[in-house]
Amino acid sequence: MTGAARGAARGAAGVLRIGNASGFYGDRFDAVKEMLTGGGPDGRLDVLTGDYLAELTMLILGRDLLKDPSAGYAKTFLRQMEEGLGLAHERGTRIVTNAGGLNPAGLADALRALAERLGIPARVAHVEGDRLPPRPGVLAANAYLGGGGIAACLAAGVDVVVTGRVTDAALVTGPAQWFFGWGPEAYDELAGAVVAGHVLECGTQATGGNYAFFQGQDVRRPGFPVAELHADGSAVITKHPGTGGLVDVGTVTAQLLYETAGARYPGPDVTARLDTVRLTQEGPDRVRIDGVRGEAPPPTLKAGLCRLGGFRNEVVFVLTGLDIETKAELVREQLRDALAKNPPAEVRWELARTDRADADTEETASALLRLVVRDPDPEKVGRTLTGAAIELALASYPGFHVTAPPGKGAPYGVFASASVPVGEVPHTAVLPDGTRAPVPVPPRTRPLEAVPAPELPPPLPPGPTRRAPLGLVAGARSGDKGGDANVGVWVRTDEEWCWLAHALTAERFRALLPETADLPVERHVLPDLRALNFTVTGILGEGVASQARFDPQAKALGEWLRSRHLDIPEELL
Repeated sequence: MTGAARGAARGAAGVLRIGNASGFYGDRFDAVKEMLTGGGPDGRLDVLTGDYLAELTMLILGRDLLKDPSAGYAKTFLRQMEEGLGLAHERGTRIVTNAGGLNPAGLADALRALAERLGIPARVAHVEGDRLPPRPGVLAANAYLGGGGIAACLAAGVDVVVTGRVTDAALVTGPAQWFFGWGPEAYDELAGAVVAGHVLECGTQATGGNYAFFQGQDVRRPGFPVAELHADGSAVITKHPGTGGLVDVGTVTAQLLYETAGARYPGPDVTARLDTVRLTQEGPDRVRIDGVRGEAPPPTLKAGLCRLGGFRNEVVFVLTGLDIETKAELVREQLRDALAKNPPAEVRWELARTDRADADTEETASALLRLVVRDPDPEKVGRTLTGAAIELALASYPGFHVTAPPGKGAPYGVFASASVPVGEVPHTAVLPDGTRAPVPVPPRTRPLEAVPAPELPPPLPPGPTRRAPLGLVAGARSGDKGGDANVGVWVRTDEEWCWLAHALTAERFRALLPETADLPVERHVLPDLRALNFTVTGILGEGVASQARFDPQAKALGEWLRSRHLDIPEELL
């Protein structure tokens, strides 16, 4: 029986248990061991995944590859496999990871050498084809592949599959295609796997990490998530017994909204309809996902382009006590001439009023004035500038000091998205014996279209209101996609939804977050999740690596929104 047939036979009546042990490059090192040993006799995993790639990570790996042609992958994963490879072999758990980054073949070779040294008969395959032809000035250009290559590797009977840039959900859709024998047009089933994969991909964000309603829960050390995936595409999200954190409708909703946008969530395997997702609390730490509908994928693949954007430098002045605004203006005036002599392309001043009146510590009596400069020429942002700032040490505001000594300008990266026709990307599974198996393109595609706005629930009847923070009623989670940010906002009851759907318009969103006032803000309504998803175009400049703002990945944008006050019906408070 072939590997594909074995997978289909098991999937016909079985449940595929997939765990995740990494949400980013730098996540909890011990998570691989925890996931392979922490489930008890009934908690064995069929597949353990690890997501190591993000936009910033691709830039880091690109710089690594420039220095060393054998690098370009997540070295942390290789160290985790020193112990994890043997544990996975003992338990019959297959490992699927995108830790290959820009060099999946290199990581696969390193894993084979490790397995041989440890005496473990692990068969390793990898997926390639995501790297696009070189482009002028681009450090790394990669298309986001789907799960087909992963499925082909698993069908060949391998123990470990290493990929480069695939979609985060592909780490689940690939094993699901293999296990259940789904064809490329099993859209509803694939869409269910995409949703489950999106919930798993950020690790403990699905089990109480970064959760708006964390109070009253033990989230000191959340366990990593597990998906029990069924043949019809439905799934139950859970975690190993006895681990910290929690899994409830709220934690799953928060992760579903993270870094998504509207009702159609496009991917290379399928376009999942997020407006069809149903979440049900099935029991303690068990949330069922079902009802997900899917459509043919779009005819293009998303691609990420990373390049060096230039050089940046910063000086942070500490302003303490009285007259903070006047002290800040004095520094700006004193540095005006230095900045004018050899002006950088971009100069930004930001004053963070972290000070408090009559403070009982010096730190809480202080504000931070941040000067950030950028330019393609490292000399324009180097010691000439920072030296001029330090020369003010005895000639400026009272109490002058800075948070760090002056330094050279540092290179920064820029991320941009592009689209490439799916047929131009040679998606390939490379098996342990060197056989190269091309992955077919989807038999049908469908251009992405906006979904008509759904009908809103009736508004709450008029009644007394009180000025209060939005976060007393609503949760939020936010994140980055290139230079854009998304903020997902959800509530827990139908009454709260009747209020939120009418109260938090795009215009109100801009008013609550003045930084977005002049930016395009689009509101997406997801009634079945009692949620709104806002996309803010351009708020992050040229992406996280460019460090364009105080919170370069918009991780806390949602918490800022929750802290803002508006008139809330008293019955909801």
